[in-house]
Order: sequence, then C-alpha cells, then structure tokens
Amino acid sequence: MTPTPSGPAAEADTTGVTVVADRPDRAVYAAGGLVWRVVEDKLRILLIHRTKYRDVTLPKGKVDPGEMLAETAVREILEETGIRVSLGAPVGVSRYTMANRKQKVVHYWAAEATDEAVRASVFVPNREIAAIEWVSLKKARTRLSYPVDVEILDAFATLVADGALRTFPIIVLRHAKAASRGVWRGPDAARPLTPRGRAQAQAIVGPLRAFGVERIISSDARRCVETVEPLSRASGRKIRTTELLSQDAWDEGRSDPRTVIGKRVRARRPAVLCSHGPVLPDILREIALATGTMHGSYLGSASALEVGAFSVVHLSATNPGSGIISIETHLPKI
Repeated sequence: MTPTPSGPAAEADTTGVTVVADRPDRAVYAAGGLVWRVVEDKLRILLIHRTKYRDVTLPKGKVDPGEMLAETAVREILEETGIRVSLGAPVGVSRYTMANRKQKVVHYWAAEATDEAVRASVFVPNREIAAIEWVSLKKARTRLSYPVDVEILDAFATLVADGALRTFPIIVLRHAKAASRGVWRGPDAARPLTPRGRAQAQAIVGPLRAFGVERIISSDARRCVETVEPLSRASGRKIRTTELLSQDAWDEGRSDPRTVIGKRVRARRPAVLCSHGPVLPDILREIALATGTMHGSYLGSASALEVGAFSVVHLSATNPGSGIISIETHLPKI
C-alpha cells in the first residue's frame, strides 16, 4: 500500500493513516530524520554536509536487507551524526527519480537529540560526512540543497506551530502468527506462536525499539507474551501482563482497555500494548477518548492490523489532551 501523509487526527474526517510500506517493490526505500534540540530556549535543526555530493541535507540512508524503515532511520542518524535518537512523529515522505530512473522513497521522522545523546556523540568528519551543523528553522530553509528536504522541514514546522514538538508513542501491536484454532487442542489462551510468528516477533524488535519503548504491556495470552518476549530481552524491559487486554476477557465482556489506556496516557512514556484483533478497535477508540480526539475512519484503519503489524499513535508529551498528533501503521515483512 502506498504511504499517504496524515495530518493532525483532530481533523478526523479527513485524516488518513500513514502506512509504512516495509514490503519490497521496484522503488528504492530509505529513511531518516529531522533531528532537533532546544539550546538556550531556541530550536535548532541538525543538517549534514556530505563530502561526495558537496550538498547540505537531512540525515538519511537506504534500508539494509531485513530492516524495517523505522530502524533504518535510527541507524542512519547514528551512523551519519553519531547521535542516538528515538523517533517522534512522522514528518513526511519524499519521492524523487534517481539518475538510474528508479524512484527513491524516503520516510522521515522528527527526532529529538537529548543533551546526553549529543554529549555521547563521537562524530568526526569522514569520507561521507564532511560536517554537521545546528541551525535555526529559518536558516535551515535557506541552507538545504533540495526542495524535497525543504518540504520535510515545512511539515516539521507545522508540528512546531501546533505545539506538538515533543510527543510520546502508544504502540498498538497485534500478536504474531499463532497456531490455528482448528488444530490446537488446548485452551485458546495457551496457543503458541508458529515458526513464522516467532520470526515476526524477532523482526519487530528493531522498529519497536526505534520509538524508544519503555513499557511493555501484554495480554496474558501465550501468543501475545511470546510476541513481545524478544523485545523484552533486547531492551531489558519487563513484560507486564494483564487480562484486561485479552481476547478471553473480550469474548466474555470483561475486557477493560480504558483502564490500561488511562494509565499510559497519564504516564506519558513510550509504551507498546500487545493484544488481539477483536480488542484492537476498542484500544484505539479509548486512546481517542482519553485524548479528546474526534472519532473517524482513521481509527478503523489503524486497528485493522494483520498479525505482527502495529500502529504507532503519537501524542503530545506536554498536553496529551490536545488529541492524537498522528498515527502510522507498520506492516510485517515476514
């Protein structure tokens, strides 16, 4: 599915869901970020000066085999600038034709560079990147070499103008591929992942970590817990299980996504919630309700996930009640 830009979800009648197409086609896919920080109460944007092309652009790079776009963005930013970031809200997709006539599609996210990350950077000029530079929004617009980069900058400026610069994600994840109900002889909640499901669970570790996940909340069903176990091991974060997001509780009318979502919105920390297909629409609706966001078809699109897919709901870290900033859906590669 072709990615489409999404505006603030408060305009729910016209808002689309950004679908991050992690499936290969004839285009060349890349990802990067508009990296920002606040210095002495002034917003600064990170630009890179490339050695070979003698241009000024935003950090980005092509997807490596087996990568999903979100992890590409984080890796490329680190490789080109020495700064480790977590991704914020998406700020657009640029498309252009390369010299070999192939189309290049580049996904961008806003990404804050914390003081700690900047201090930890070991960047030195090299054969690829001659220099990095922190500049104002106004100066960045005149320095960038390409109009497609200016378009990304303009989308970022809209976030700034809307007071949605600092965000945190609530990630809604459908469990990976599990054993079929038709062949499983035990309780439904005990159904395990299939080999494909285990591969999916491993493949989403990188992209989920790209959003800085700090809390892992899972339905107590085995297939959900097994889906987030690789993330737990890689991040060192404990899995918190709850029947409030389980399918058994949903079937019996006992599920309670509202309680779970209320805690996550109040906490304002990046979190992933692993649940089941029938429960996902309720989870998305509760996020909208908890943040004062108008309902719309975008909620159905974001909750209609295939196994191993996830939707990232970006909320304002300074005022979560201002509504959903954007939603992006990531499709599994496996």
